[in-house]
Amino acid sequence: MPRLRFLRAVSLTEGLSFLLLLLVAMPLKYAWGYPHAVQYLGWAHGALFLTLHGLLLQALVGGRLPFKTVCLIALAAWLPTGPFFADRLLRTQPPR
Repeated sequence: MPRLRFLRAVSLTEGLSFLLLLLVAMPLKYAWGYPHAVQYLGWAHGALFLTLHGLLLQALVGGRLPFKTVCLIALAAWLPTGPFFADRLLRTQPPR
């Protein structure tokens, strides 16, 4: 799998895990008293978030993505639906 396609997959998975954390795990914890959902999904989301930023750093240092694109994708990861919009940036990147 090419590296940018893998970066896209991790970015979208991280975005999905963020939405699941906010929309499923948090209500399970606070409305129904099931804290394990947040514990496990939060751990998975954190691992994906760190993996995404590590891959972005590799893409920047390796010259596969410009600095501006890396910054926009990194900032988008902090928003619940940001990675889905940032995916457009990754899809339109010419191969380097």
